[in-house]
Amino acid sequence: MAKRGGFPGGAMPGNMANLMKQAQRMQRQMEENQKELETKEFTATAGGGAVEVTVNGKKELVNLKLAEEIVDPDDIETLQDSIVAAINEAMKKSDEANAELMNKMTGGLGGGFPF
Repeated sequence: MAKRGGFPGGAMPGNMANLMKQAQRMQRQMEENQKELETKEFTATAGGGAVEVTVNGKKELVNLKLAEEIVDPDDIETLQDSIVAAINEAMKKSDEANAELMNKMTGGLGGGFPF
């Protein structure tokens, strides 16, 4: 015969309180780690090093350096392509750092929670 009353799923009130505390602690830790990530910078180059870009963890472009030889008025496309490639690579590095952080926080559960 089925048990009546109690809590759904058989959870006890104390266990639920502990679970809530753990979730709050994890949320605070994630917020702290996210703030730390936002202060980090990720640099990438393209065009044989002639273009260098730096983005921060908030995916904001914070620096762009161009070597003199990449600035050719007769070949603007190479400059444009190199800038785009360097920015994309720097953004990829930022994404990878964020994914690594999330993986650490969730224990490799792909962003999910263990409940």
